[in-house]
Amino acid sequence: MVDRPGGRPRVAVVGTGLIGGSILLRLHEAYPDVTGWDPDPATRAEGRARGVRVPDDLAEAVGDRDVVFLAGPLPSLPETLLTVAAHTGDRCVVTDVGSTKAGIAGFAAEHGLTGRFVPGHPMAGTERSGLTAAVPTLFDGAAWVLCPAPEGIVAFRTLVGLLVDVFAARVVPMDPAVHDSVVALSSHLPHVLAGSLAGAVADSPLRDAVLGLAAGSFRDGTRVAGTPAQRTADMLFQNRDEVLRQVERVRAALDELTAALDRGDLDALVARYRRARELRHALPDRVLHEHRREFPTDGDHAAEVAYLRDLGAAGGHLTGCRAGADVVTYAGCRPPAEG
Repeated sequence: MVDRPGGRPRVAVVGTGLIGGSILLRLHEAYPDVTGWDPDPATRAEGRARGVRVPDDLAEAVGDRDVVFLAGPLPSLPETLLTVAAHTGDRCVVTDVGSTKAGIAGFAAEHGLTGRFVPGHPMAGTERSGLTAAVPTLFDGAAWVLCPAPEGIVAFRTLVGLLVDVFAARVVPMDPAVHDSVVALSSHLPHVLAGSLAGAVADSPLRDAVLGLAAGSFRDGTRVAGTPAQRTADMLFQNRDEVLRQVERVRAALDELTAALDRGDLDALVARYRRARELRHALPDRVLHEHRREFPTDGDHAAEVAYLRDLGAAGGHLTGCRAGADVVTYAGCRPPAEG
C-alpha cells in the first residue's frame, strides 16, 4: 500500500504515552516525515520540544499519512479508529497497540475497515507512563503481534516490513482470539498475581517489616503492580473472559502446591518446582529453526493467512516480508515440530 520512493511511508502516531511515544521517537530517528498527536496539550508540547511535528488538530496530523499507529487507552481505540479512518484515504494502513485484539478486530469488521486496519500489540513496556518515559529502543527484539485477515493482507505485509526494518521487532502473526487467550496467561495474569501479592502485603500488619526485608524476589514479583492502576484495570476488563478462564488454571496449580505443602509431601513440591524451573529456563533457551515460505502476491490470501496464524500459534515469528510483483516471501523462525 506504500509506493513512495525508497519505500518510506509517511507515518503518524495517535496517542503518545509510553508505547506510542516510543514508537514516535523511533520513527523520528528513522524517517524524516513522521507526525504525532495526543489529546493532552502538554504532551503535544513535549513532542514538539523533542523535534517532532505535532499539530494541535488530529485531522492535520493524519490526513496525508500512509500508516497510522493508534496508541491511546484501550477504551478509546474504537472511537479513535473511526475518526482516523474518516480523515485518511482508503490506502492508509491503520494499526493499534492495544493489549486485547478480538474486540477491536470485530469492531473494525463491523465498520468495513478490515481491508486497511490490522490489529497489533507490541509485547514491550514498563510500569512507567507518559511520553517522558518513552524510549526509542523499547521494541528492539520484542515480539510484536499482528493479526492478519485475508481482506487486509496487503496492509499486513506493509506493517511487517516496517516493524522489522525500523523497530527490529519479531512479528508474531496471530488470530485475534488466540492472541487474547495467550496474553491472558503471558501478560495479564502476571498483573493479577502482582496485584494480589502487593495487596496482601499492603493489608498486612507486617507491611513495614516486609518492606524492610523485601529483596529481588518480591521486587520482581510485584514490579508490574507499579503500572498505572487505570491502565491495568482497562486491560483486565477488556479481556475479562479469558483472564477469568486462566485464573482458574493458575488457581488449580496453586491448589496443588498448597495441598502438597499441607500434607507434608516434599517430593510433590520438588516435582512441581522442577517443572516450573524447566519452563522458566526454556524462556531464553528456546530452539527455533529458520524457514522461508512463498505465496503468490495476488493468490489465495486465505491460505497465506492460515500459514501466518499457524506460525504464531506454534510459537514462531516473522523476521521479514518482501512482496514482489508475482511472489511474496516470508522469512521466519519456528520451534521444531514435535514427534
